[in-house]
Amino acid sequence: MDEKQYSKLIDKEVQNLPIYVYYYTQQPNLAVTTIYQYLTEYRRFFDWLRNTPADVEDPKKGNLSNAKSNKEIELSTLEHLRAVDIQSYLKFLSIRENKQSTRDSKKTINRTINALRSLYHYLTVTADVEDGEPYFYRNVMLKVPIEKGTKESIAYRNAKYQPMLYTGEKKHAWLDFLSNTYEHTLSNRARSSFLFNKERDIAVIALLLASGIRVSELARLNLKDLNLRERSILVIRKGNKKDAPLIADWAMPYIKDYLAIRTERYSPDKQEQALFLTRYGGKAKRIATNTVERFVSRYSEAFPEGDRTTPHKLRHSLGTELYEDSKDVMVVATQLGHTGISATDQYIQQSKMDKQRSALNKTK
Repeated sequence: MDEKQYSKLIDKEVQNLPIYVYYYTQQPNLAVTTIYQYLTEYRRFFDWLRNTPADVEDPKKGNLSNAKSNKEIELSTLEHLRAVDIQSYLKFLSIRENKQSTRDSKKTINRTINALRSLYHYLTVTADVEDGEPYFYRNVMLKVPIEKGTKESIAYRNAKYQPMLYTGEKKHAWLDFLSNTYEHTLSNRARSSFLFNKERDIAVIALLLASGIRVSELARLNLKDLNLRERSILVIRKGNKKDAPLIADWAMPYIKDYLAIRTERYSPDKQEQALFLTRYGGKAKRIATNTVERFVSRYSEAFPEGDRTTPHKLRHSLGTELYEDSKDVMVVATQLGHTGISATDQYIQQSKMDKQRSALNKTK
């Protein structure tokens, strides 16, 4: 989905939530995707508050909130919740079945915790109401720890995800497969759909591999953000940080092939400035992140020499190659837009593993 679609969904959610949640969404530096995900968490949490007894031993005393709708849930309800109430909610999430007939994972529950932490931080610290004070001071979420998962070493994660990386000749073989072979494996109907978006999809994959940008950053790109002469792009990183990562030279022909057919193929309105387009409802629109995620998964799964991968693993692919070639963590951090070098630890560890393998093979 693009930002306009997310904004519509956000407006719909906010209409059924308390006014203080609306004010929460107006804070700067909150991505629309994060706002929408967090609002769905608040809706789910408020539903639970209105349907859960305040005293399980005496349900007649009423629920944690007796509001008739989520919009009417009072601040005092949030202010006086106990840590045990929050833990009960998290337990409820962990044992109930979701829409996919599975139970929420620890990662999903941690997203719930982070969403509630963010709201409580706003209500107890950031908010500046009429008297210059926050809504209240008691933050129950400070007593709720993040769920701990199974610990994995960097070496374990690297070994686990190595098959999903597309580096060196493997990435070029994949792109060649998509350019020349993939369409011949498809039915007539599937082939027609693939050929319509072929140049776009290959350009997207090439750009992800050659720049290391996030899929959300790619979807937000406009035509003016692409500098063909300097072989760079302007992106908005996390926290609204502006950056200008470079593009590897080998990817430029794929990008130019797409630009050559963009206008004639997708017929965008003059005001549509999105770099990567899709046709939906007979109209050219900005490509959505889930569209990219779907075709990256589909194309990588079809590639005989590779494994199913994700846009995020394509980002890691470039990080791995950059460190292997430069042995400079700052080169990796600068290209990928890391605010610190700790995020590059996985690439350093991979290099050490290669050195360890070389030394191991010398033993007799």
